[in-house]
Amino acid sequence: MSAAIELAFSRPETTLAVTRGTARLMTALGWAPLYEVCLPNGRRADVMALSPKGQLAIVEVKSSIEDYRTDRKWGEYLEFCDEFYFAVAPEFPREILPEGPGLIVADGFGGAVLTPSPVSPLAGARRKALTLAFGRLAALRATPTG
Repeated sequence: MSAAIELAFSRPETTLAVTRGTARLMTALGWAPLYEVCLPNGRRADVMALSPKGQLAIVEVKSSIEDYRTDRKWGEYLEFCDEFYFAVAPEFPREILPEGPGLIVADGFGGAVLTPSPVSPLAGARRKALTLAFGRLAALRATPTG
């Protein structure tokens, strides 16, 4: 006799898995991702990625319905990227997400873009400032400080 096994993961485990899978997806698409990127407005992007063409994407990871409903700051990220995505686990009820942003479904091994993000090109001066800050952050994180 076989019984169905249902796995339940905590929010931190789900967040970690979706973030990791999203970064793996972005890398496979040729983008260079960074985790936990502070933006000029004081917000923190879960994942920010730079494309080979110099476009910037921000991905907001949502680990649960509660996480989505209590965190409505995602609109404050839009002025700092060309593309914006939500990333969720496969079991997340996608119908509660707003129409408009892109959608990534990911787990700890990878992900898929289910809905491409609309492209809203950044102004040149803002793109330059964000790209320089992104590059500096990547270099600082890669530098051993021990």
